[in-house]
Formats: sequence, C-alpha cells, structure tokens
Amino acid sequence: MTSETSKANEVEGLVTKVVRLACCGNTWCLDCWQQCWEPEVPEHRIQKADIQPILVLPHKPITRLDSTASHTSIGSTFSGCSAPPCSPGVWDRMDSFGSSRKGSLSSDPEFRARTGPTPIIDMKPIEFWTANRENVQPRKLSRHYTSESEISIEDLKPEMYPDAIETGEESLTDEEKLARFKLGQVHFGMQYDVPSSSLIIRIIGARDLPTPCTATDGSRPASEGPLHSYPYAKICLLPDQKTSHQTTVQRKTQTPQWDEVFTFELPFKEVQRRTLEITVKDFDKYSHHCVIGKVHLPLEDINLIKGGHMWKPLLPSDKVMDNMSIENTDLGEILLSLNYLPTAGRLTVDIIKGKQLLQTDVMKASDPFVKVTLCYGRKTMKSKKTTVKKTSMDPVFNESLSFNVTSEQLNYCSLVVTVWDYKTKSKDEFIGRIVMGKNASGPYEVTHWNRMLQCQRSPVAQWHTLMSRQHCMLKCPVAEAHT
Repeated sequence: MTSETSKANEVEGLVTKVVRLACCGNTWCLDCWQQCWEPEVPEHRIQKADIQPILVLPHKPITRLDSTASHTSIGSTFSGCSAPPCSPGVWDRMDSFGSSRKGSLSSDPEFRARTGPTPIIDMKPIEFWTANRENVQPRKLSRHYTSESEISIEDLKPEMYPDAIETGEESLTDEEKLARFKLGQVHFGMQYDVPSSSLIIRIIGARDLPTPCTATDGSRPASEGPLHSYPYAKICLLPDQKTSHQTTVQRKTQTPQWDEVFTFELPFKEVQRRTLEITVKDFDKYSHHCVIGKVHLPLEDINLIKGGHMWKPLLPSDKVMDNMSIENTDLGEILLSLNYLPTAGRLTVDIIKGKQLLQTDVMKASDPFVKVTLCYGRKTMKSKKTTVKKTSMDPVFNESLSFNVTSEQLNYCSLVVTVWDYKTKSKDEFIGRIVMGKNASGPYEVTHWNRMLQCQRSPVAQWHTLMSRQHCMLKCPVAEAHT
C-alpha cells in the first residue's frame, strides 16, 4: 500500500512538472527553472509578518486589471522576467487558472481569516471641472411695464383709436345704442330659400331718422326744405361690397317705407360666413349723398332657414370708409371689353353693362348712356355714344364702338369712358368716369389696357369702378376737356 502511494506521488509530481513546462512554452524564465529543477522544499505557510503593504502613489496612474488590458503591460509587471512575453493563448489559460485558484482560495475559511475582508473598489465615473461647474437655469423672459408716472395724457393720440373702442358699441344693447346715437331704426326681414340656394332679404322701412342739418354753403337750396330727408337703403353681404342692391329714394320723409325684396344667390355655408350690411343714406342732388347710419349683422348666429323680421338701430359709420365710398363705390361699376386688330388698325370697345349706377333723380332711377372718347395726347380724335337705357340702375347695353387708330398712335392714346344720365329738359348729369391708356385713372385701368396690348385680336373684358370727375382730372389732365 505504501509503495503504491509513493508511485502515485511520483507520477503526480512528474505530471505537475510537465504542466508547468507546457504553460511556459519554450520561454525558459528564471522562476519556472528554479521551481522545476531545484529540489522541493517543504511548504512554507505565509505568516502575517511576511505580508508587506504596497503603497500606490497618487501621481502614478493605476493600471486597470481586466480582461481588456494588453498582455504587454501585464507582462511588464513580472519581476525578473528575462525572456520575451508569452503568447496570447498562454495568457488566456493563465487567467482561467488564476480565476479558478482565486475562487478556491476565497472559499477557504482559513484564507479568509488570514487575509481579512475583501476590499471594495468604488468605480465611480470621473468628473472633470467639478470645481468650476455652475448650475445654469433658463432665464425667464422679463417685460418692462411702463409705470403710471411715465404715462402722460399728451402721449395719447386719439386719432389712432376707432370710435367703436371709445364708445363701446359691442357691449351696448339695441335700446342703449338707439338712445345714445339717436340715428333711428331700420326694419327688415330675411330667409334662406333652400331650393333656389339664395338668401332673400326684404327691406321694409325705417323710422325716427334724424333731420338733415341746415345747409349754409348753398349745397341744398332753401326751396327743397332743410327739415326732411330723401332716404334710400343699400345692402350687401360683407366682405363682398361690389355685389349690392339699392332701394328707391323716398321723398321728404323721416319714416320711409320701401318694402322691396332682394336676392343673393349663395350656398348656405357661404351665407353663414357673411355679414349683412344695411346702409341708409340721404339723397342730395347738389352734393354727395350723406350716410345716415349703418347696420352690421353677422349671419352665423341667425336661423336663416326659419327666417324672421327685426328692428335694428342705426350706428355711425367710419368716416374714412364713407369718403372712399363717396368718391368711387357709390358711383357704380361698368363692364367693358377691349379688342385691337393691328392689321386693320381698329380698336373696338364693347360696352356690356353697368351695375348700381348713381341715382341722380329723386323721383325715379336714372336714364344712363355711355360716351367713349379717343384722345391722342390732349387732342380729341373721335367720340361715340351708346343708346339711352330708360329708368335703370343696372343697364345692359351690349353695344360695340369702333375707332380707327394705328399701332404707333395707340401707344400715345387715351380712352375716356363716361357714364351720363340723360335729361330731356336740362343738361345731362354726370354719373362716373374712367380713363384707360397712356393717362390712366387707376391701376385697374392700366392692367386692362396692358392685357389688351398683349392679347391682340382677342377681346379682353374687365369690371371697372366709376370715379368722380375731380379724381379723374387729378390723375389724367386729358379728362379736363370732357367735363
């Protein structure tokens, strides 16, 4: 039994030497040589006195011992190694051997009692510039509010604020508006007709209209009487002001009764986005028509399918918009078509129709006709007229007027289009005018003339807003000869 045990120990020792030689490969380091060929010494147990502490200086970097470290740096830590470093495969086997050996030692209670508890390494991320770090917070937007001491009454400009803000019209009831402005009321009704897709508006009448002021500049003769108005109403669906209708003029009354029906052909959804505007005006034969008051009624909150009648107080209107409507919009519109044939040297002007022409007679509508004059510089070349349309504010002419003019002359020509109210016993009254060509009365007239020059041999049609005589004289001096 003893001999077998000794043989087993010899074989084990031989195997151990072979393994150690294989671990080092062909690199004969000094430590392995001494361990393999020197005689075995009895095992020496490590005492506490044999352990010497290793001090790591702070200025030297700490080598990271993990599986990602290079074998060159690890090999340099061995002392007394004169041979070249081992191959990577050998290092992998050594790591596995060391880890298994570490696990066996850590499980030994005597080893843990001798070495004490395992130190814990705190692997916190390294933070740079921690001393100068500041807590940056988003800056709140600050507004500078003017104090009461910085505000003075002289800094306020009342002309920059509309009258609606000063008077607070939106917050007033109908009774308060009527008592405050004292401009009277207008009576009307409306209903949407689904089969015809049209809004039907009925202007019934008005009451309590203010009397006109006594004229001191001779604009209204004393024989006409200063204590009564000549009211009429004009309606449209904002923001479209061109599509409008107008009632007849009631003579010398502050409580007019019109009872006239007007139709606007629009889809129901489009009607709900519109605002009804009713403007009551005082007709004046000798000057511009005076605006008495207006009613603005949004249609989105009204049951148009059911319909109904209502009284609404008249409110004062914007003076700037009134001046614009007096100069241009109230005079009416006219639809013209231009066509030039360069080979024939002929300019054709088609007078198609008019819309909402100014009413110059109190008793009835106007009798309009159109006069077209071709001017070369300030010299009149030719004038032509259309027929007279009796008692019509929306006349339809459909007449063509031709003028002979060469291409060279056309660049220096002006076309004066004037709408007149025909009178049998007196002089014809002026309604409105536009000028096209070299001396145009407005940008729309310039556009129409340029389109005609670009599209020769093809008719070009466009609506034009009639302008006052004074406006045309300022814009184009050639109109002075046709006053």
